[in-house]
Amino acid sequence: MPALADDLAAESAQLRSLLAGLDEAGWRRDTPAPGWTVADQVSHLAHFDDVAVRSATDPDAFRAEVARTGAEGGVDPDAVAARYRHLLGADILSWFDGARARLVEVFRGLEPGLRVPWFGPAMSAASSLTARIMETWAHGQDVADALGVSREPTARLRHVAHIGVGARAFSYAANGRRMPDAAVRVELTAPDGSTWAWGPPDAADRITGPALDFALLITQRRHRDDLALTVTGPAAWEWAEIGQAFAGRPGTGRRPGQFPPVENELAVIE
Repeated sequence: MPALADDLAAESAQLRSLLAGLDEAGWRRDTPAPGWTVADQVSHLAHFDDVAVRSATDPDAFRAEVARTGAEGGVDPDAVAARYRHLLGADILSWFDGARARLVEVFRGLEPGLRVPWFGPAMSAASSLTARIMETWAHGQDVADALGVSREPTARLRHVAHIGVGARAFSYAANGRRMPDAAVRVELTAPDGSTWAWGPPDAADRITGPALDFALLITQRRHRDDLALTVTGPAAWEWAEIGQAFAGRPGTGRRPGQFPPVENELAVIE
């Protein structure tokens, strides 16, 4: 847990470096997520940081909150974003700083296997913290895209990929599809040139390529056609089409060609 907490703090610092010094017009700049500004991206993170702390420190109250939300139709991220649009950018940044500090402090001291409730199935504390890293990276990508800057890939991408691989079954459930029985091998080239892998080595269905590209795919921040991933087999292809590392309803993703390809080589579908 201390290592995960350190990685979340580092990912938070990278995002904060993009936010520091923004004027109010910068906070209101549109991001690639339809209808969402930079301010919306950060208020979303701060809101769910507070929620994650409640899930760990007062699980009974959190479960009651989930029940109320479910009775109202479930979590609506757009409604959550709208709730905080009256706040100035400086106020959102202060809120994010405080919420993130509390989250890191609380989760750093938890046992990694402790089950904490969430809007879907309960998760281990380690998985919950890993999910916060993924969310920070993904929403940070939207902020970076809005500001027209590039971020240096880091080893923290492994957390994003790990959550994405683990969410394969959820991706099918969210889209109302039955997941095929075929396993998928994922082999990714890390920023340092090493290999990260999940799934049976002999699986016929495979996704291979740079870790950054897989992270962009599985968080739906780039269209698969603009990524240097090799996707082999029908099960892998279907997952590449609908995969999402985040909870909730299926995302809208990004359009082909909306951004320049991450690499010169485009996706290869076999």
